[in-house]
Amino acid sequence: MSDFETVPAGDVPEDARILDVREDYEWAAGHVDGAVHIPLNQLPERLGELDPDEDLYVICRTGGRSFRAAQWLVGQGYSALNVAGGMDMWFEAGRPMVSDNGLKPVVL
Repeated sequence: MSDFETVPAGDVPEDARILDVREDYEWAAGHVDGAVHIPLNQLPERLGELDPDEDLYVICRTGGRSFRAAQWLVGQGYSALNVAGGMDMWFEAGRPMVSDNGLKPVVL
């Protein structure tokens, strides 16, 4: 049993604050426009970049890393929701994406 919510990618509000915890190469290939990018292994040292009073929708590729990140964030007093299925399901739901490499956005 987790102490945070899991939300389907298709149900994430358009104005949601999204925290992407994937690696740099995954982010560059395709991500949610306006998302905050903090790779999972950097989260403890970069925690101060996040607002503890803001709902964070945490996303990775398939949901495993974001589950761990959301669980940890809630333990630190943050409001975090896990995006079920991650960027794979975001893409499948037809949600908008951008890339940093000038190519059509993809999920790696």
